[in-house]
Amino acid sequence: MAWNEPGGGNNKDPWGSGGNKNQGPPDLDEALRKLQEKLSGIFGGKPSGNGGGSSPSISGGFLAALAGIAVIIWALFGIYQVNEQERAVVLRFGLYHSVVQPGLHWNPPLIDDVIIENTTRLRLYSTKGRMLTEDLNIIEVELSVQYSIDDIKLFLLAVVNPERSLEQAADSALRHVVGSSIMNSVLTEGRSQVAIEVQRRLQDYLDSYRTGIRLTTVNIEKTSPPPEVQDAFDDVNKAREDEERYRNQAETYANGIIPEARGKAKRVLEEASAYHDQVIARAEGEAQRFENLLAEYKKAPRVTRERLYLDAVQEVMTNGSKILVDVEGGNNMMYLPLDKIMQSTAGASSAIGSSGGGQSISSDSIREISEQVVSQLRREASTNSRRRETR
Repeated sequence: MAWNEPGGGNNKDPWGSGGNKNQGPPDLDEALRKLQEKLSGIFGGKPSGNGGGSSPSISGGFLAALAGIAVIIWALFGIYQVNEQERAVVLRFGLYHSVVQPGLHWNPPLIDDVIIENTTRLRLYSTKGRMLTEDLNIIEVELSVQYSIDDIKLFLLAVVNPERSLEQAADSALRHVVGSSIMNSVLTEGRSQVAIEVQRRLQDYLDSYRTGIRLTTVNIEKTSPPPEVQDAFDDVNKAREDEERYRNQAETYANGIIPEARGKAKRVLEEASAYHDQVIARAEGEAQRFENLLAEYKKAPRVTRERLYLDAVQEVMTNGSKILVDVEGGNNMMYLPLDKIMQSTAGASSAIGSSGGGQSISSDSIREISEQVVSQLRREASTNSRRRETR
């Protein structure tokens, strides 16, 4: 049964007062007084009396303690630390106040807002798509961009979403550069130049937007034609590789032939120079010898003339391999082929040497034999001439 159900035999006050004296709501002053007494008992205060109908009061020490605790808690919430890789932006009442460097800092909470960001971490954005080149060909390009925060104030406050701005600007810069290039350049050796141009243009866009972003690296990860023309493109690449290989082979051959030809030419020039010097030196020597001989000839012409004749004959006979003997008093001239005699003697001596018997005949022995033969012939010729005279 409810406490205030009609007809109930027990009329009770739900606020704790007995009897039927007061059916209204509880007295607020009485409730505050009871609360004060409980708090005073907890913190060691004296309960206040309730005479004279005076309103309850909270002691000043209790309020000071509460205020001190609140201030300490409020101050503790304002302590924060910024790491070495981070920077922080302080907003006071929602407006920019300062940029905080690494270290331990304090800012009043509920007054200042602190936003901390890692400014050294490299962030990555990748995109890909089909694009139209300057020569009206369609290619697929994959781009990757690495960037970091350069200005924390601009990054957090100047643009609503700087990373979204970066994505849109990267797509725009890539399409602009690819659209200004021909397909072969983008697909082959021109990829590095495309990446450089995209980075320069994209950084200009970001600086004009005041995003506070600094690009670190822009790479063209992959470029390829559409699958529909992939086979034809592979054939073109193969032909280009063959061209490059043949060119390298030709350059290698040229690099081997040209130095060799230059070396031969240098050698010929050196030989010609040496021959030139030799001829001049020999001519000068002959001229000097002739002058010396002329001086001696003037002193003794007859002796010098005979000496020159003998030297000439000796030089001629020394280099000759045949001897002609003019027999005095006769009309015949005897011919001795010394070269044939020496060759036959050498063959016979080699045959004897190979058979293991006898000794080889030297050229001096042959010359001695030849001289003896000549002497014998001359004696016979002189004997015959004397006989003819006696007759």
